[in-house]
Amino acid sequence: MFYYKELKVWQKAIELTIIVYKLTDKFPKSEIFGLTMQSRRSSCSIANNIAEVSGKSSAKDFNHFLDIAYGSSAELETQLIISEKLSFITITDLEDCTKRIDEIQRMITGLKSRNLKSNF
Repeated sequence: MFYYKELKVWQKAIELTIIVYKLTDKFPKSEIFGLTMQSRRSSCSIANNIAEVSGKSSAKDFNHFLDIAYGSSAELETQLIISEKLSFITITDLEDCTKRIDEIQRMITGLKSRNLKSNF
């Protein structure tokens, strides 16, 4: 077990969530229950599931929650691509978020790899 707040991947996921909240704050009000809510939930889910990992004592649970975090990051990227195509965000916003998502995904993969080697 470890303290999740010390993980760079968790910190970066929090930063991404703040960015997503600021971006979606500008979305049309008609999207409040659509892309706005879905994007916010996905972004929160990344950090939430990384935090959840910190209390897990089995490799299976550890990997399960990291898989969910990774899936949420892919879901968020999809929602941001749709948002850009609908002109809710700029291509620059999309590229910035995509770079951040890619980095988080690499970090999650690395964390899973280290977990598999540690064998709990």
